[in-house]
Amino acid sequence: MPGCRRSPLAERKGEPVRAVLTIAGSDSCGGAGIQADIKTMTANGVYAMSAVTALTAQNTTGVYGLVEVSPEFLEQQMDCIFTDICPDAVKIGMLPSRESIRAVAGRLRKYEAKHIVLDPVMVSTSGSRLMKEEAVLVMQEELFPLAEIITPNIPETEVLSGRKIRRAEEMEQAAQALYERWHAAVLCKGGHRIRDANDLLCQDGEICWIEGERIDNPNTHGTGCTLSSAIAANLARGYGLKEAVVRAKDYLSHALSAQLDLGKGTGPMNHAYVFTAGR
Repeated sequence: MPGCRRSPLAERKGEPVRAVLTIAGSDSCGGAGIQADIKTMTANGVYAMSAVTALTAQNTTGVYGLVEVSPEFLEQQMDCIFTDICPDAVKIGMLPSRESIRAVAGRLRKYEAKHIVLDPVMVSTSGSRLMKEEAVLVMQEELFPLAEIITPNIPETEVLSGRKIRRAEEMEQAAQALYERWHAAVLCKGGHRIRDANDLLCQDGEICWIEGERIDNPNTHGTGCTLSSAIAANLARGYGLKEAVVRAKDYLSHALSAQLDLGKGTGPMNHAYVFTAGR
């Protein structure tokens, strides 16, 4: 990888220290974005690094301000990372503009980044569009061909596929259509379905349902960020894609089951449950 070399100090007791880069926005209340990514990656046994795309002023009740990082500074952050500590995987979250998307894609191509997990943050849980249509098109053109896996929720899958999803078979058809178009694995997240929390993985054109238990917890801020970061962490550790997804979903379920209750709105999960269990 050009300019990307692992330091010999990245070996501890004969075991490699795996590093993962998250490219996303900062969440000032810590439940999503960069902060959730770093917590998740740490809990999943990898060293976390970040390239911040935007600063937000937000809490559990909403987003009240956003300042975008310039594309040039975003590129500089990525240069510093790739020319020093080589990431074994990359997770991509919120990218606020066409320019930031192109900056990220250019650097990922330059350094031949591997194990790219793309969480296309386009549509909120309530169905609100978070990205302009022209930016969505640029993301598809620039980043989808680089991704090993994309992790859209059902509203995002509907936007990307142009299909409505009301039943399991429609979810399968939409995921298959996305795979055939970009040849990246697709994890269509089922958290927006009423009856279950099953996710659909389309890998190499094959459909695999990954079952999950719907957990009665209204505090779900940052679930998408958490799942995609856990997938990236497990890919970095050498797990195959399906196993990485299964392990990530298990981690997310436990973080939700810990029933952390903070804030006046939709609160965060307990990303650190692995460190506090049994206390």
